[in-house]
Amino acid sequence: MKTVLVIGSTGLVGSRVCRAADEGGYEAHGTHNARASPLPRSHKLDISDREATLELIGQLKPVAIVNTAALHNVDYCETHHEEAVRVNVEGTRNLALAASKLNCRLVHISTDYVFDGRRGHYSESDKPNPRNYYAWTKLESEKAASSASSYAIARPSVVYGWNSLESQDIRSSSGKTVNFAMFVIDQLEKGHTVKAVTDQYSSPTFADNLAEVLVRLIEHPERGVFHTAGRSCISRYKFAVKVAEVFGYSSDLVQPTQSSDFKQLAERPKNSCLKVDKAERELGVRLLTVEEGIQSMKRQAQSPVQM
Repeated sequence: MKTVLVIGSTGLVGSRVCRAADEGGYEAHGTHNARASPLPRSHKLDISDREATLELIGQLKPVAIVNTAALHNVDYCETHHEEAVRVNVEGTRNLALAASKLNCRLVHISTDYVFDGRRGHYSESDKPNPRNYYAWTKLESEKAASSASSYAIARPSVVYGWNSLESQDIRSSSGKTVNFAMFVIDQLEKGHTVKAVTDQYSSPTFADNLAEVLVRLIEHPERGVFHTAGRSCISRYKFAVKVAEVFGYSSDLVQPTQSSDFKQLAERPKNSCLKVDKAERELGVRLLTVEEGIQSMKRQAQSPVQM
């Protein structure tokens, strides 16, 4: 059985990739760092440690490495430059080196934030122009990943889904506890109002759908960048309203606001929606709409899938 190594397997996406890889006939191994993993075949690893990274990957000899790990707290990265570079850039460079040594494929997750958000609906051929430090490190991580002999770079947007670790408020390496959809659910369940901006648009990406695409990228022979986001282009406010509606809470608790009302260190793109035609065409997958993804998330919440 061929081995796939999933970096960051305790995260929402990483845990889903492990499951999708196992279901696809691979033997999935994962890595964890800040929080222990309930998954079998998990190895503690800090990817910024080059020697440890090369040693583990050399022992496992995977046919592919899927890197879902990152320091993705955008405001934290704005004030912790050295740490952001160490994890997001140097860590990816170490993985690319290890992949090249074994001639295995590297599938690396980037972000829609590599674009400045001035017009939206970006394709893979559009030129990135990051507007904050996190986004800059992720663009640099793309360059690092592309040094591997075989690579694919996936760009999702606002990843969401049901995660048992997040529902238990267990922090990840990035310092974040929950994805946006789960944050909204938690606040509405407590009867709290949720303020969400009407002037930031993205393509929310259901984690399980993304995992399916990432496994396809393991098997895809071509190198390059693939936009792997959801099909919808929607504001944070309308996304939160849709979460409320699907989960049976009053959408009146979701209050519209503007980006200027939030004190955030890092500038966010106003419209970072992505075109996904290339990924759907070349990989033979369908990226889900927001409605479809949230409905699937609700089914998971009612009958949680174990990590």
